[in-house]
Amino acid sequence: MHLKALMAVVMVLGGVAGCRGGNDRWATTENTNVKIDFDKVNEAYKLADGPEDLEKRVNEIYEGKEIISVAVQDLDNKTQVVTGFFDRNTDGSVQDDEKIFTIRRQITGDGQGNYQTDGYGPHYGYYHSPMMGIASSMMMGMMFSSMFRPNYVPVYVTPYHTSPTRVSSMQTHRQSYRAQNPSRFSKPSATGRKYNSVGGGGGTRRFGGGRFGVARKDRTRKPERLTA
Repeated sequence: MHLKALMAVVMVLGGVAGCRGGNDRWATTENTNVKIDFDKVNEAYKLADGPEDLEKRVNEIYEGKEIISVAVQDLDNKTQVVTGFFDRNTDGSVQDDEKIFTIRRQITGDGQGNYQTDGYGPHYGYYHSPMMGIASSMMMGMMFSSMFRPNYVPVYVTPYHTSPTRVSSMQTHRQSYRAQNPSRFSKPSATGRKYNSVGGGGGTRRFGGGRFGVARKDRTRKPERLTA
């Protein structure tokens, strides 16, 4: 009986350790749970002059440390699909577990079209935009406006993917952009919390500096003056 009880305890402890190990591995992966303002992403796509301009705009919006890569493919002369993804294996192609969002754009008539955005994965899968209409009379970038031209021919039948060699240049650009817009970005801690958080909401209140020594209410002995 004692041997069976000991084995049961070992199995329980082993299971707990395994669960902790899984959580630790997740905690040390890339911080891919940073929020994305999808309204701004939609606007960035509408105003972009091309895939490289879209890359720049999306990475200015994203507040995490990773670089968002972009894939653009024209499925036919009416339909375009844009995919935002974290290129973790740096191969320049989209894997299902790397997807952040997709934007599907379609031409629906003369000077008319629509597009819709869907998030992916455990952190962004909650987002599904309504079908958003677009018209040739709207202000938009070349990526959109070109599709309304009479002689329009799909450009990205062969898909465009962010080249891994562009990642470093985008990082440099984003660092410069963030330095020029300090009010928009704050330095996160390793746990995702902000440094020197103050106030309510269950946050931790931190103060810099402090007095030397410890105040004691019941202190009876007076300090002695040292003589030379």
